[in-house]
Amino acid sequence: MSDASDAREVNGVNPDQDLNAENLPGRRGDHGEAIRVQRGMFGANNGGDTTGYGGLVRPVRLPGQATRPYGGWFDEVADELEGALEEQSLLPENAIEKTVVDRDELTFHIAREHLPQVARTLRDDPALRFELCTGVSGVHFPGDKGRELHAVYHLRSITHNRMIRLEVSAPDSDPHIPSIVDVYPTNDWHERETYDFFGLVFDGHPALTRIMMPDDWQGFPQRKDYPLGGIPVEYKGAQIPAPDQRRSYS
Repeated sequence: MSDASDAREVNGVNPDQDLNAENLPGRRGDHGEAIRVQRGMFGANNGGDTTGYGGLVRPVRLPGQATRPYGGWFDEVADELEGALEEQSLLPENAIEKTVVDRDELTFHIAREHLPQVARTLRDDPALRFELCTGVSGVHFPGDKGRELHAVYHLRSITHNRMIRLEVSAPDSDPHIPSIVDVYPTNDWHERETYDFFGLVFDGHPALTRIMMPDDWQGFPQRKDYPLGGIPVEYKGAQIPAPDQRRSYS
């Protein structure tokens, strides 16, 4: 450690704090869209927070719109995508709701009605060539009003050795997103899984049925408003009581 760092440490200052202040994982400061306020470490609101962080209060923010230049090859991909959409008589601003650069990763937020066209363009355009979609993940943000359900697609270009994301949102009241199985056939089971756990309906999917939960299961277990406990489990013919009905040893 340098003499300057020693002096700062003696004076009660962490010598690495200033240097790394903007490089901490998850640090977004005051930027982005605030969707709710987190109270406590895990959001417990019934006095059950035993973490020692019950008094923690912080806003939960989604990354906001990035401004150009995005840096590196991000600008090249954005330019090529916008140009390819214009060639198809689709205004880029109608298809791309916002472009986010966060933690050195590029995400295009796409209007759901234009998702298949954007996905096909990213796959087929020679300057883009995102040939592989490694799946779709569901996310539920109850506080993101009008966009509570999100589908996140991870695209890779084997040709150019690049990775980007597409993110599409839908409201709880209308959880429909077009399927892109005809563009990326490997998404077949991934879309079924996202439907099963989050209730996102992928219009045009060849067989949108549950893949993990029983066909008659009520609700979607990965939503954040899904009730915990209260559901008995049958295992090898034996009935296991629901968590809130089991014997307590505390």
